[in-house]
Amino acid sequence: MKRVFRSLAGLAVFLLLWEGIVRAGLVRQEFLPPPSVVFATLFQLLGDVSFLRDVIATFLAWLIAVLISVAIAVPAGLLLGSIPGLRASTAVIIEFLRPIPVAALIPLILLLIGSGPDAKITLAVYASLWPIMFNTIYALGEIDPVLLETARACGTSKTRTLFSVALPHTAPFVFTGIRLSATIALIAVVSTEFLAGAELGIGNFILEASTGSTRFDLVLADTMVTGILGFAINGGLELLGRRLFRWNTADREAV
Repeated sequence: MKRVFRSLAGLAVFLLLWEGIVRAGLVRQEFLPPPSVVFATLFQLLGDVSFLRDVIATFLAWLIAVLISVAIAVPAGLLLGSIPGLRASTAVIIEFLRPIPVAALIPLILLLIGSGPDAKITLAVYASLWPIMFNTIYALGEIDPVLLETARACGTSKTRTLFSVALPHTAPFVFTGIRLSATIALIAVVSTEFLAGAELGIGNFILEASTGSTRFDLVLADTMVTGILGFAINGGLELLGRRLFRWNTADREAV
């Protein structure tokens, strides 16, 4: 409760400073509208059907991208983490691909699959694969060897050991990777919508607001919606993680 209060207090101070700086004339209101104007615009947008359609389009693209990332990254992480030779042979390729920014791949993706929803989903999947995969690999490397030796001594097959020993141990780490990837995927989706000029989406709305009549109140209101959406996603996943892995949290607190 104290943490929430402090966060809200910090946000309130930030908004008051922002409002005061603009009202004092230190920054032109045309370029940086005060929070009072931005929030008024935001409430108007919530009643705009076309804007809500953009938000839904972005959210659905994000959700699909995260689900695909999990479906690819978790098995890949388990495979690479379980077979050291395979991990070593693919290390150079992975380390080459991982740092490439999403923006650099937009022209290539547009040429290959066009500017439809598939483009932003593909780029979001690419950007969000890595945290999940590397967290899975790391978790497998942190398993207590005694547990594996005990399972092997009891005649447990490798497949059963993977599901009964490895997966329960890696689950909290994998979920942390999913939380990180969820935010990265949202950034990738909105960025692609903005840079590639998608037909629908929050990024497309920001692009139109910033190039047409240059309504910076619309731009900031839309940006605020993105921040709220990201905050809600991260907060929801955090609460879900606490419920699913309560045992892991309790164990860490005991240590």
